Amino acid sequence: MLEAQEFLGAHRLFQTQSVEEARQTVAQKFCDHRLELSKGGGGVAVRHNHVAGHATSLNFMTYGSDVMIDPGALQSFYLVQVPLSGRAHIRHRRVDVVADAATATVLNPDRETQMHWSHDCTKLLLQIDKTHLERVAESLIGRELPGPIRFHPAMDLENNGGRVIRRLILACARAVDEGEIFQGAKSNRTHCIENDLALALLTHHRNNISHIIDGASSDEIMPRAMRRALDFIHANLVDPIDLTQIARAAEVNVRTLQMGFRAKFGVTPMRYLKNARLDLAHYFLAAKDDPVSVTDAAFSSGFSHLGRFSQDYKKRFGCAPSRIHR
Repeated sequence: MLEAQEFLGAHRLFQTQSVEEARQTVAQKFCDHRLELSKGGGGVAVRHNHVAGHATSLNFMTYGSDVMIDPGALQSFYLVQVPLSGRAHIRHRRVDVVADAATATVLNPDRETQMHWSHDCTKLLLQIDKTHLERVAESLIGRELPGPIRFHPAMDLENNGGRVIRRLILACARAVDEGEIFQGAKSNRTHCIENDLALALLTHHRNNISHIIDGASSDEIMPRAMRRALDFIHANLVDPIDLTQIARAAEVNVRTLQMGFRAKFGVTPMRYLKNARLDLAHYFLAAKDDPVSVTDAAFSSGFSHLGRFSQDYKKRFGCAPSRIHR
């Protein structure tokens, strides 16, 4: 079998032949876990390339030997594993999955997992923060979630949804290699890509709120005018737009627009716009890499008055923006 293409090569986290070093270093980016050589397995040749935004990370990994990995429950994140070569046996949510070129896996935060990777198994891993995924899901359905989101562990990469997710993850990895994205966690483009990744997983892979998402996506609940309004708002998030411009972009009158937002989101269009800007500012301030100042976060999110920004931020997130910035 030909060796899989290496992605994220300029972002090498480590390379080692030590099982313990591999376990400790991988644990720093994911979670504590057991890592053991399978019976008959030779020495490891571990490679881990890693690039992170604020709410997601992309990882290229291979162990170079037959290994057993037991992370238990991931707790704070979802993990999409796309095999590039070899295979892995995954047990998750009492479901056994053979992951290979035709089948990826999705691990849920609140369910335990055991994995066996073959010596030639190489994967791209997409890590998505649990809170981020839940926030995207609530925005998608327009209300609070009824409980934890749980995905089916097996993802068929040969059906339409699986192909879409695989193509997007590979495109992100190639864009990283070309220096186009994930060059600074504070970038607005990174924020948009992280939303797109979470949205793709929610809408293209089977989960326990798929029926709610399908209902919220119908024209009856989310008419075309509302879609046009949301597209306009998010495309001009940092620009000084007003209610009339949003209504014009949606091709409806202002009153109809206001009624639509009240029915769907429980807020006015301008409140929705302000909340979206506050979410973007919060994203900038909470970035693990390359954080920005409170002033830069406010101005980069479309706010021009720092005092009002701080007041609005505290109302939405329960603390002053300066606390997040520390």
